[in-house]
Amino acid sequence: MAVRLLLLCLTGLVLSEEQPNVDCLVVNLDYVHCVWNGSASPAVNSTFYSMFGKGFNECARYVLENNTTVGCDHHYSQLIVERSNTFTTKLMLLNSSFRQIHHLKNKVKLNAPINLTVKNGSDSNLWYYWNDSHISPCIVSQVRHRKGKEWENKSLNISTRTYSINLPSSRCRYELQVRSTIASFCGESSLWSDWSPSAFWGSNRESNGTDLPGSSMSVWSPMLLALGSIVFIILSVTILVRHERLRAILPDPGKNLTKILADGDVEDWLPISKSIKEGFRANYSERACSVREYSRILQSASESSAEQSSSDQSSSDQSSGSFASSVTTDQTNCSVSPSVDEPAGPTSCDCDASTIIVSSA
Repeated sequence: MAVRLLLLCLTGLVLSEEQPNVDCLVVNLDYVHCVWNGSASPAVNSTFYSMFGKGFNECARYVLENNTTVGCDHHYSQLIVERSNTFTTKLMLLNSSFRQIHHLKNKVKLNAPINLTVKNGSDSNLWYYWNDSHISPCIVSQVRHRKGKEWENKSLNISTRTYSINLPSSRCRYELQVRSTIASFCGESSLWSDWSPSAFWGSNRESNGTDLPGSSMSVWSPMLLALGSIVFIILSVTILVRHERLRAILPDPGKNLTKILADGDVEDWLPISKSIKEGFRANYSERACSVREYSRILQSASESSAEQSSSDQSSSDQSSGSFASSVTTDQTNCSVSPSVDEPAGPTSCDCDASTIIVSSA
């Protein structure tokens, strides 16, 4: 009897010195994960009970380590709401019971986001997409990315599952990761999920001169391609216009130059349009007008007197003189032949000039 009492006392002393501590948290809003493993736990199996509110429920799935129970995963259907209540655990070890009270409202750890993908969008920006591990409107995400050694963090709005990097360079290697937690208006959690696996885009040519598989071309490549196309079109149009101008200026080598020059039809040798040729041709006809000129003739006094004496009439009242002159007058007769295209006017002339001799005595 005394030996049994001694053993009970020793067992109680050991258990009191090595009382296990139960640590719990909510995982991905799916179940409560509790562990009591460690140096404080004896190498014996134990029984675990837990509850939100009233009524203990025994653990349905134990966590084993070396065939010894060291933890429990207990599923609850409404953890997004129930985690605000007090969570009570009871651990039965040998003949002892250890009870603890837990507050799990801010002890929620989500799983890392899944299906993280990246693609180069039509707006030349780099777009990342992912899915949350738990479907809930209370999840907020945080991304971190880098193209060198330093990470850059960015917190996103609630329920946002996309992120973009503006105008990336294909010569840089971009790496991005995502993690998530519970938003503040749903009862903020102090725990973040683990970072998701990295998504890569671009190349590492700046570091080792090689391209990564699946890297997209730079955002500048479409711009350079468009600029090159515009320059090519401009040059083509310029060459075409210049070629047409040369064709309009240079003569047709198929025609006989000697014959054309002999005939005087130089216009036929040049590829000039018919309307331009017609513009240089006269649309009227004109006959030449012959003109005869007569000069002034001076006569001596003796010739004048001889001419006057031979005349049948003599005038006594003529005063004597010794000078005679001839005056040239123009008598012009022009016949007008109006043409169809010109107004009435002289188109041909026949001019005669006569000389009138005036004598003075």
